[in-house]
Amino acid sequence: MTKRINLALQGGGAHGAYTWGVLDRILEDEEVEIAAISGTSAGALNGAALKCGWQAGGREGARERLAWLWNEVTQVKTLGLPDWMNAWLPHPGITSLALEYSPGYAIGDTANRVISPYAWGPYYRNPLAPVVDQLDFGGVCGAGGPRLFVGATSVRDGKIRVFTGEAITREAILASACLPTLFQAVEVTCPISGKPEYCWDGGYSGNPALFPLYAKDLPDDVVIVNINPLIRETLPTTAPEIHNRINEISFNSALLKELRAVEFVQRLLADGSVLPGRMKNVLVHMIADDDLMTDLSVATKMVPVPTLIGQLRDAGRAAADRFLSEHRDDLGHRQTADLVAMFN
Repeated sequence: MTKRINLALQGGGAHGAYTWGVLDRILEDEEVEIAAISGTSAGALNGAALKCGWQAGGREGARERLAWLWNEVTQVKTLGLPDWMNAWLPHPGITSLALEYSPGYAIGDTANRVISPYAWGPYYRNPLAPVVDQLDFGGVCGAGGPRLFVGATSVRDGKIRVFTGEAITREAILASACLPTLFQAVEVTCPISGKPEYCWDGGYSGNPALFPLYAKDLPDDVVIVNINPLIRETLPTTAPEIHNRINEISFNSALLKELRAVEFVQRLLADGSVLPGRMKNVLVHMIADDDLMTDLSVATKMVPVPTLIGQLRDAGRAAADRFLSEHRDDLGHRQTADLVAMFN
């Protein structure tokens, strides 16, 4: 029996290669159908690549396009990573430390804190634009394959903007991945008002947005691919560690608010305060590898080290394989994420 699921893909820079691995494994499974995808930042890029690849060649086309995407991402060099790093560093934690304390990254990080991306004037170029420009937006916006939702944050009011169908343009994808200290705000056509407005990374207001997945014709199961650790047991004490934890908390806050609302509705349905069918009983699942992600840092999000990209992909595939082995029968029947424990 085919299991229909929705996917919610977090943003997290180069750590989105973990999501690539998850998607690659799920696409291999003919008994799992991806009905819809909500993605932010790297999650939006993954979703767009999967969607246009699917339109061109089904599951294998989607897998090929995802592999193409991450090969292109590894070619984006903005912070002067030494080439020798790509030849070794077998453990992700070593990669993270080496990168975090490398002179090239330190200089780039310091510059980003004191120099506005607008200071470059006509010399400014968004390094992701050449990658996004190669996507087939006829496929991204097409009717076939999973329904796609892309989130960005309005600079004007700080609220989420969700793009779907023909509203998913080049600018919408770039806006979803627009970190304001690195990139200039992206002008898009607001999907609500139809007027032009500027947007930043969607992670500030929805990482990713879950509510588009509550449509009645979509399945109840929402599988969240989480690449920002919810919990870090050790106290961050160095400047890089503190900035990294601030980044993680900021980019998880919107998701946690939505999950708290889901848990509240589940309680209303369970005690009979809301009649069945009046509100959707969302079944939340989560694929994550917090042990791996806590070994990494904001530095490994910002600089796509090919060696680490491959390690993240493999970890994502392994995590998805474990999830399918352990919880395939739960899909469509019961939730596997413990939301009560998450908020207590």
